[in-house]
Formats: sequence, C-alpha cells, structure tokens
Amino acid sequence: MESSILIKEVVSKEDLKDFVHFPFKLYKSHPYWVGPIIKEELETLNRKINPVFQNANAYYFLAFKNEKIVGRIAVIINWIEVRELKKTKIRFGWFDVIDDINVTKKLLEKVVLIGREHKLNHIEGPVGFSNMDKAGILVEGFKELNTMITLYNFPYYSEHLIELGYKKLAQWVEYEIKIASFEDSPEKIRRFSKIILDRYSLKILNFKSNKDIIPYVDQMFDLLGKTYNKLQTFVPIQSYQIKYYKEKYFKYIHPDFIKCVVDIDDNLIAFLITMPSFSKALKQINGKLFPFGFLRILWARRFVKKVSLYLIGVRPDFQNKGVTAIIMNELQKTFNKYEVKVVETNPELEENTQIQTLWKNYDHRLHKKRATYTKVMQ
Repeated sequence: MESSILIKEVVSKEDLKDFVHFPFKLYKSHPYWVGPIIKEELETLNRKINPVFQNANAYYFLAFKNEKIVGRIAVIINWIEVRELKKTKIRFGWFDVIDDINVTKKLLEKVVLIGREHKLNHIEGPVGFSNMDKAGILVEGFKELNTMITLYNFPYYSEHLIELGYKKLAQWVEYEIKIASFEDSPEKIRRFSKIILDRYSLKILNFKSNKDIIPYVDQMFDLLGKTYNKLQTFVPIQSYQIKYYKEKYFKYIHPDFIKCVVDIDDNLIAFLITMPSFSKALKQINGKLFPFGFLRILWARRFVKKVSLYLIGVRPDFQNKGVTAIIMNELQKTFNKYEVKVVETNPELEENTQIQTLWKNYDHRLHKKRATYTKVMQ
C-alpha cells in the first residue's frame, strides 16, 4: 500500500550515512554488486566538501516502509546546465529501491515536485551531477561485476520506470576485450597506427610517474569537454571541479596505463586512461578502506591482470582519423608487459560506431548494456 510508505528528506549526518549504506544492505551477499568506497561516497554527497555544489543543488530522500529503509534517491539540479545550456532538466541519481513499484513511484514524485518548484519540465536519470559521475540503469549483463565507475542494479529497476511512464533516452554498451601477445595482436591496428603517426607527425607519450602526468591533466579535462559536449548529460567542468577530481582519482592512477598522443608542438591530440580493475578488491573490502581495504586497493593497483578503460578524449579535428588505434597499439605493449589478459571498456553510446569498429579487431564480447530514462512532467 502506498499509504504505508514514508518519504523522508536527508537532513543530518546520520541520515546521510543511512542513505549511503542502504545499497550495501539491499545487495548484501549479492555475487555481482560491487559497492563504492563509503568514505568517498559520503564526500561526494557532502555539500561542504564537493565543489560541484557551487553550481548545483541536491536533495536526498529515503523511503521507509514499516520503519525500515526500502529506497533512496538524489534529486539534482545543475544550474550551469539549466542557466547556461538552457536545458530545463532535473536529474535523479543514487537511485536504489526494493522491488515495490509504489516505493519507486513515491521517490520519483519528489523529483517531479522539486522540478516543478524550479519550473523545470523534464526528468532524466539515473545520472550524477555531470558526465563525470556514474550513470545509466543496467538493462543487460546482470551476471557481470560492475566496475569502479559503473552502477549495478536489479533487473526490476528499468521495469519500474517503464511502468511509470518513463522512456529510454540513451543507451550505452560495454565490451570485454581479450588481449593476446603483441605479435598476435591485430595486424591491422599495428599497421594503421604507424600510418597515422607518420601522416600527421604525431608522437606517443609514455609516463614513468604520476608527477610526469600533471602537466597534461588540464589539457585532458579541456579535451574531455570538446569530446563529450554533445552528450545529454554533458555540463562544462569547472576549474574547481577539476582540482577535486584530481585529488579524488589520482591515487588510483597507474602511470604505465595512461597514454597520450601529441602533435609536433606538444599539444594534446588524444588520451586514454585505463585503470587496474578494482572490482574484486572493492568487493572484498565492502566499502571500507580501513583497516585493510587500502592494502587490497594497492595490491590490485600493483598486480594487474585485468584493466578497465576509464576516460578517452580525442580532439574534434582528429576524430574519425584513427588516433584511438595509435593508443590501443601502444597500450597493447603495456598490457603484455603486465600480463593483462582482459580489458573492460567504459560505457559507450550505442551509436558510437567508430570505437566499436575498433573493438571488432579484437576477440571481444558485448557483455553489458545500460540506459538512462526520461519523462516530461505534466
């Protein structure tokens, strides 16, 4: 019964802890759900810590049934998106719920209510504050571990949204790529890589330490904006957010797994950040870095057998010119050095056929799909 469902706004530190801990209870002992690091999740949602709140509002809600938490949702307004990009959109994210459509309905009513209060006319989710955050409900691949940068959910999430009148907005695909020896790697990629390097007088940057990467970080974020500014979820990344993301993710970076391509003047043309797969380590630590979780993360960073593609950026005038082949060819050498056998791609828009054509040169399988949903508010 709807009447037995109570929706409570998160107002205290204890409420926020309950909000962050809820999925750990919902997915307790689930074989494929990989939880975030609790400390980092609390900081992301903390208005005093995350600089995104300089240009965004967020409201967090918990659903209760029989005095037990049965759902959660974050309602987000990114004011840069609304005021500068002129998108009258309200976002929802951090959406988790039991299999009760009435709970989902009650939670989403809060999105509608706040959207109307701010004269916004359509809803999109699940997304975060920007395209740097996790997004998309899993619709295929429920027997696969999620990565550090993707969400996992039960199959009924999308069923609830569809029943409540939400329509699929965008769909992403994810691939698992098998890595062979360099000699057995796709000959087409090796040949094409050399042609493109010579044709445009490009060069590859390899890094020995995180310190070597720092001079290129701002260029990477600038390139990200130019690469993804057509995405539904895109919001220009502000300088104060770049500093925050540097501090948040830099500790996970392994310099060998970042490759850049620059032109003859040392201007960044493309980059690809891959990270050791932390899924199994995160599964083991169950959201807690201490007392031993941090050691498991360090172990996963050092002893790499599987990696995840995290971020890729290509300058617009070099898109569709095969620059990604250069990066993958160079990464192949690194993968072989560390005896990496499997690479998992980050979510790619289904219509991004260029990158998917590249994967077809490898032994690959499409193993996950995810989608965002939208609804026009009446």
